[in-house]
Amino acid sequence: MNRSEFLKLAFGASAGLVAFRSFGLAPAQAEGPFKLAPLPYDAGALEPHIDKMTMEIHHGKHHKAYVDNLNKAVAGTDMAKMDIDALVKSISSSTPAAVRNNGGGHWNHTFFWNIMGPNAGGAPKGALADAINKKYTSFDNFKAEWAKAATGRFGSGWVWLIKNGNDVEIVSTPNQDNPLMALAEKKGTPVLGLDVWEHAYYLKYQNRRPEYVTAFWNVVDWNKVGKNFGA
Repeated sequence: MNRSEFLKLAFGASAGLVAFRSFGLAPAQAEGPFKLAPLPYDAGALEPHIDKMTMEIHHGKHHKAYVDNLNKAVAGTDMAKMDIDALVKSISSSTPAAVRNNGGGHWNHTFFWNIMGPNAGGAPKGALADAINKKYTSFDNFKAEWAKAATGRFGSGWVWLIKNGNDVEIVSTPNQDNPLMALAEKKGTPVLGLDVWEHAYYLKYQNRRPEYVTAFWNVVDWNKVGKNFGA
């Protein structure tokens, strides 16, 4: 999606979301096994770091489209009987592109919403902090390496902190791929993730991705991330 298309979607989506709120309705979802869960906090709860309109469009339009298109892609197949974790872990180079892209998009965004929160930020603690310090020597060095990966990802994609055993590592994936997929170049269990698609930040930050990456640390819920590491 280019910037012109994104801005058209953004302004069209904002008008639609205003209408839904005005009449107390939620956007209708396509039939199928996969559902769009509500955000775990108000859309404006992450301001000023991530603005309300971006969250409304990102969740109510982009994430919803991944869910709707995934349901269409798996209709009438055995994949419709799988939960989203099992589906994503099964994705290989032979998986239909519509399942790979939309299944990844659904899993990734669900994960993303849930590692952020209002009144968050700070630094990791306990075993996670120890693992980060072991790999990157300090939290500041970890953040510097994270910024390199996030700003260095060409085009659209994600940055992840993954775990393998008690070890952690920063990796990035293109488009809506993630490290759980069978086709992942570097596999592991995601502990933390950041969406670096332009639709995640363009309304507020335009082409200033580094500012968005820095602002992200203010909304990371390290309690939740720590639980991901300990799971």
